[in-house]
Amino acid sequence: MQIPNKDEKFPIENHHTLCFLKNIVSNPNIIVGDYTYYDDFEDVQNFERNVKYHYDFIGDKLIIGKFCMIASGVTFIMNGANHKMGGITTYPFNIFGKDWKRVEPKMEDLPYKGDTIIGNDVWIGANVTIMPGVKVGDGAIIATNAIVTKDVEPYTIVGGNPAVPLKKRFSDKEIERLLALQWWNWEIEKITENLEYLTNKIFE
Repeated sequence: MQIPNKDEKFPIENHHTLCFLKNIVSNPNIIVGDYTYYDDFEDVQNFERNVKYHYDFIGDKLIIGKFCMIASGVTFIMNGANHKMGGITTYPFNIFGKDWKRVEPKMEDLPYKGDTIIGNDVWIGANVTIMPGVKVGDGAIIATNAIVTKDVEPYTIVGGNPAVPLKKRFSDKEIERLLALQWWNWEIEKITENLEYLTNKIFE
């Protein structure tokens, strides 16, 4: 049985614009599952450049599941982009130091949204922007150019600015079965043996 190597950076021969993402990420606060790929028209190193405002002192994580498909130009906005909003102004005087440092906000004063979590088997189209703390369910599809400001339910297609649900991929009963199946957690040999099953519509 010949199976693609999950630990290879570039799994397609002579094609260096698509990578298995976990093998190029260096930030410990970005966690990526096996076989999730990132395709970039220019350079796969753009991925971490497109995880914006991701500061160590905040500690938020970007967590991406297994077997996800991430297109070129996808941007993740992390919690460091948020400013204190309870005052007359949102201007961050403190970051410029000197006498302005005295208005440094406490972490609890900032609008922290938590970790950004992308489930398994999620397809994210080109130039999508995902805002801080968003949770995207397993099997979801995010249409090209969408701006995702709210959580996305499993096996739901969303699009637009802000992104809204367009339709569910399957019925509620079928989605329940698929979430119980969790095929992405099978041994890779079992996945390989069942490719025909996994790539065809199983509900008639």
